[in-house]
Amino acid sequence: MKIQDNSKLIFIGDSISDFERARPCGEGLFGGIGKSYVGLVDGLLRTTYPASHIRVINMGTSGNTTRDLKARWQTDVLDLHPDWLGILIGINDVWRQFDCPFMTELHVGLEEYEANLTDLIEQTLPTLKGLILMTPYFMEPNRSDPMRARMDQYGAVVKRLAEKYGAILVDLQSAFDDYFRYYHPDSINWDRIHPDIVGHTLIAREILKQLDYQW
Repeated sequence: MKIQDNSKLIFIGDSISDFERARPCGEGLFGGIGKSYVGLVDGLLRTTYPASHIRVINMGTSGNTTRDLKARWQTDVLDLHPDWLGILIGINDVWRQFDCPFMTELHVGLEEYEANLTDLIEQTLPTLKGLILMTPYFMEPNRSDPMRARMDQYGAVVKRLAEKYGAILVDLQSAFDDYFRYYHPDSINWDRIHPDIVGHTLIAREILKQLDYQW
């Protein structure tokens, strides 16, 4: 597996990562890591690779955009000194353009999204052993749907940056599209954004696949 022994792996993002994680850091007793894919990744790493002592921390915060990540990057990433970092952000950057169309001050356009994400990567990359970039997604198979089409543009930014900076790319939109060949999106979410346990398992599986996880 790509993650080295005794590594600290932090996941940061929005509500998809958050899912009731503890504050200030999502780890520890009583379900502190939350109920998202982060907890599934932690459980699978700890049970399959118990001797590796990989520490997983959830720093997702519901509602966040890349602007919000920039505001808390120092305390929630840099000060925690991760060895590996996983970033899943962009859904709200897009979503606010559709659910709050008149509140333009909340909208994070494509150019700003790329600039924000580039800044976060460049601040952190020199101190990391590994970076994981996940594409934002919309659980809508119809690619001509306006929000799906916009989300694909933001996902393309993540793909370019992963290639540019040598990060591990986890293409979540593609993974969900494959799943929806067999099941309707309503079977694993209620708003085409927030997954149930099946959706979170899909995310965790895709991350671990790219890390060369072996049962």
